Amino acid sequence: MGKVTGFKEYARELPSKRAPEERINDYKEFVGCYTEDKLNQQAARCMNCGIPFCHNGCPLGNIIPEFNDAVYKENWEEAYRILSSTNNFPEFTGRICPAPCESACVLGINKPAVAIEEIEKHIIEIAFSKGLVKSKAPLIRSGKTVAVIGSGPAGLAAAAQLNKAGHLVTVFERDPEPGGLLRFGIPDFKLEKWVVERRVKLMQEDGIVFKCNTNVGVDITAEELNRNFDAIVLAGGSTVPRNLNIPGRELKGVYFAMEFLKQSNMRVSNIAYQEEDIVVTGKDVVVIGGGDTGSDCVGTSNRQRANSITQFELMPKPPAGRTESMPWPTYPMVLKTSTSHEEGCERYWGINTKEFLGDENGNLRALKVVDVNWETDVFGRPVKFTEVEGSEREMPAQYVFLAMGFLHPQKQGLLEQLGVEFDERGNVKAKEGSFQTNVNKVFAAGDMRRGQSLVVWAISEGREAARRVDQFLTGRTALESKDAESMYAF
Repeated sequence: MGKVTGFKEYARELPSKRAPEERINDYKEFVGCYTEDKLNQQAARCMNCGIPFCHNGCPLGNIIPEFNDAVYKENWEEAYRILSSTNNFPEFTGRICPAPCESACVLGINKPAVAIEEIEKHIIEIAFSKGLVKSKAPLIRSGKTVAVIGSGPAGLAAAAQLNKAGHLVTVFERDPEPGGLLRFGIPDFKLEKWVVERRVKLMQEDGIVFKCNTNVGVDITAEELNRNFDAIVLAGGSTVPRNLNIPGRELKGVYFAMEFLKQSNMRVSNIAYQEEDIVVTGKDVVVIGGGDTGSDCVGTSNRQRANSITQFELMPKPPAGRTESMPWPTYPMVLKTSTSHEEGCERYWGINTKEFLGDENGNLRALKVVDVNWETDVFGRPVKFTEVEGSEREMPAQYVFLAMGFLHPQKQGLLEQLGVEFDERGNVKAKEGSFQTNVNKVFAAGDMRRGQSLVVWAISEGREAARRVDQFLTGRTALESKDAESMYAF
């Protein structure tokens, strides 16, 4: 490494953020950048640790020590070349990844981990600023055509890799703009949309065709796809949300989180929508679900100036640090306080919602909730809950957002027309390691195949599926493998 004693000399530091009371006035990103000296120091903290567990922690197999070394030496072309050899979209993961690589960092055993995610973001933004990120349309085309269904991170990654292999790629998207979750699910204050548009523009320059406002299975049938393309990649995501079927669910004011977030993203981008406005200004908001989607609802509600925001979940409060059931280098399920929580939110755990209560006009006015106690197994994991006697009460709310995750992809339409099989969880079933479904030339990747997961996993799935499609079409592939050591020649 560039400075083998760096981890002893420098503490972990993150870039400064705009103050919460300032940033809730707009939807712009609010995390700053390192100075040159600070970036150099943070890269210097990467240890010469012998076995870099961060490789295994990263679903993409990013070659982290090597790009940190290049950053320390200010060799930006080399840093970008290493990073882009494993990750098609570091500008996305550098902003919104929960950084499982940092959980696996060897330095993190007894000190704060290397700031890998921030360094990754700085590499790609510096590469863009220096003109290192350029269109690279293939010189030779295979003549094979591939349809990618869905333009979220898995679909974009599959399209980029298949185009790189020389195939003619068309990406179908039912929304008005490409990007999927990146474009319409994640708020601008975490990922401004010019970042997505910049990457899509590069992919178009590379020869990838995007067809938006196209609901495959409705506007285009499965028969047409089969007739016009040599291979099909299903990357439509896990889009059926988990519902809360309790009395009062039909009341006006109870929405799935994505209904709220998607509409807000469209409004910020001046994209027209047909649905009735969901605006929480001056209202009491309850978010059910403690994950990232719920946190995004909190941040969006803050910017819409809700009167109050409460977030709770059924599960018990996570521990502040690792426990015996979360040993290093596994990804620990510990308590997280997001930037949206910093902006203002009451948080509770161990609360069960029993009923939505409405007024005489059918509008939500409150929730009936009860506290619960959890029984745990020998590893401290919750297994069963009981209600706390006498804790039942009403919680005022005019809006409730259900952020309890997703079940599986939408089966009606394309998937039924194609005749693909589903696994026991309702996801598209694909052969282990091949990403190929029971339908010969149809492949599946991302949340549609593995279930709801991280953006970084979706990118990894898209890349791996592209390798299998390339092999299917040509009998071989030169696309990079997830095996980091074989991916990059120094």
